Amino acid sequence: MKAIVQDAYGSADLLELRDIDRPVPGDDEVLVEVRAAGVGPEVWHLMTGRPYVARVALGLRRPKNPVRGWDGAGRVESVGAKVTEFKPGDEVFGNCEGSFAQYARAKAAKIALKPANLTFEQAVALPVSGMTALQALSGKSRPKPGQKVLVIGASGGVGCYAVQLAAMYGAEVTGVCGPTGADFVRSQGASHVIDYTREDITDGPHRYDVIVDNAGLRPLPVLRRALTPRGTLVIVGGEGGTSFFGGMSRGLRAVTLSPFIGQNLRNLISVARREDLLTLKDLAEQDKITPPIDRTYPLAEAADALRHLEKGHPRGKIVLTV
Repeated sequence: MKAIVQDAYGSADLLELRDIDRPVPGDDEVLVEVRAAGVGPEVWHLMTGRPYVARVALGLRRPKNPVRGWDGAGRVESVGAKVTEFKPGDEVFGNCEGSFAQYARAKAAKIALKPANLTFEQAVALPVSGMTALQALSGKSRPKPGQKVLVIGASGGVGCYAVQLAAMYGAEVTGVCGPTGADFVRSQGASHVIDYTREDITDGPHRYDVIVDNAGLRPLPVLRRALTPRGTLVIVGGEGGTSFFGGMSRGLRAVTLSPFIGQNLRNLISVARREDLLTLKDLAEQDKITPPIDRTYPLAEAADALRHLEKGHPRGKIVLTV
């Protein structure tokens, strides 16, 4: 089968299209004939091995799994001995490690049936980004109707879903993006837009009940100044920061400080869960959320897709077609 393979950590220049053996699913896995794969920051981290602390899980000197990709959508080719939820021919989406390939293995617990009203390309734009936004706006950070929500990085894969979900919950949403993203962010449900090249999030009288920070560039004190005294800050992932720890040190400071102040400070590392995929499936089939796609590339042009991601400011999700 054809696959995008990488033998060492580094830039997109190291990605190669090769013929490799088709993977064999384990007892609790399915083999998916991949039709589309998502391209997001999680793939960039896999490709570069950064932050370096992540290599403890990814492989210290080289990637444990040389095939790139994390999100996948396609048809089930075969199922493992212990899998009862799926059968060959089912159309599925979710977490498929090594999805930049014609076939990929997936844990049965981390995939779900594809939303019936979405194409494979649209469905693959949901899993990592949609689950991250859903988990960011859950529990104490789920906004109540009328509350003010600030989404930083609102035009990206996670940000656009955070805007859609917060607006669906009845919040008054402000999105932070670059100067070319304002119309797109408004189309996702934002009532207000801040152009970060011209304004600061602390300018003006508004303070926010919930802040979802996807960008990882602003210091914790700045984020707290934009938050109400009893508000909730959700720092998403490990973006920004140093090469070794990424943004994890900022998230750790936030979690450590949170018990001693009135504000609720969270650091979110999203987890792939079927129940969240099923929630996203229901919302998509009810037209309550829509997967926005920035652009698509064929599998052979995966390196170009990653380069486009690195340039920053995609509007929605970048997708590979297989």
